[in-house]
Amino acid sequence: MILEMKVPSPGESITEVEIATWLVQDGDYVEKDQAIAEVDSDKATLELPAEASGIITLKAEEGDAVAVGQVVCLIDTSATKPEGNAAPAKAETTPTAPVKEEPKATPVKAETYATGSASPAAKKILAEKNIQPSDIVGTGKDGRITKEDAISAVPSMGTPTGGNRGSERTKLSMLRRKVAERLVSAKNETAMLTTFNEANMTPINKLRSQYKDDFKNKHGVGLGFMSFFTLAVVRALKMYPAVNSMIDGNEMISYDFCDISIAVSGPKGLMVPVIRNAENLSFRGVEAEVKRLALRARDGQITVDEMTGGTFTISNGGVFGSMLSTPIINPPQSGILGMHNIIERPIAVDGKVEIHPMMYLALSYDHRIIDGRESVGFLVAIKEALENPVELLMDNNPKKALEL
Repeated sequence: MILEMKVPSPGESITEVEIATWLVQDGDYVEKDQAIAEVDSDKATLELPAEASGIITLKAEEGDAVAVGQVVCLIDTSATKPEGNAAPAKAETTPTAPVKEEPKATPVKAETYATGSASPAAKKILAEKNIQPSDIVGTGKDGRITKEDAISAVPSMGTPTGGNRGSERTKLSMLRRKVAERLVSAKNETAMLTTFNEANMTPINKLRSQYKDDFKNKHGVGLGFMSFFTLAVVRALKMYPAVNSMIDGNEMISYDFCDISIAVSGPKGLMVPVIRNAENLSFRGVEAEVKRLALRARDGQITVDEMTGGTFTISNGGVFGSMLSTPIINPPQSGILGMHNIIERPIAVDGKVEIHPMMYLALSYDHRIIDGRESVGFLVAIKEALENPVELLMDNNPKKALEL
């Protein structure tokens, strides 16, 4: 029996995918549920499992765009599994006596301008100009560089000589093309502005140093920065609901829940999975969900549903060493918070100069529905929560908040 394998729908609104990589070859025997291909949609890279066991015949090439429901391969389910994995034996060959090669004459290297042949006077002039003889086309006999050639030679002003100047053209994946399209759309279709602030990370560092071992031993996840930032964002979104809104035509949609998108780096590029109902999560809940989503993104197992939606985004460029940036809004959302690396800097504290671990914060927002008062107030609220987490995020009880 020949089974036609068709492209399943990866998610709502997706009508086309691209064959990124075939994991099997034409004529291979595949087992049921074995991953046979990786397919790119405009939201994620997904594995395509075999629907049955048998001999596979490929009907699409890598890089082909195929519609949902289109046949991409055939599986002959009546074929029997070949025994063993031994490679076919090589044909035996009759040894022959080695053929004695005649010694080849050594070619005589002609002295031309290409070999740097120049008169002594020309060599001296070129050395003073810091010019290599091989860079000059001689006008003398057999291309010899003359004194006049050396005098008229002009030193190179950056023309590359001898370096590798290769190039390679590769097709962008469907995911990368969609990301590019959305980024350009966000720049062109929103009134995007960015406001900045900074946060003293000393209080959070002290809390992490004090409780991180107990937290990990009890919950099996580390106490990172993302839980503090996520809960600080949730608090600020409740204070400034306009930031937790988005435009739909001539209407503004506001949400009473906080689905926080977190930008993570995956093998196929940037992915933005969503922490659902972050307002109901504790520190342990946020850290466990961040770890789960990050691992699934890293292993290429993230699904479209896990990246759909989101009312606000957090992007941590600090893990790559970014000092300051202006993050681009993740449409149709209206705001994104950029975290950056933590640098010890001198700041004024109660009239004295002290060195503290500082982080720059950036909030990019859609000015069409978020005014300057809301944007600045929102970022200040995050700064306040980060600098006073015990009172504002832990209700003055760190052990209870961390479930220790």
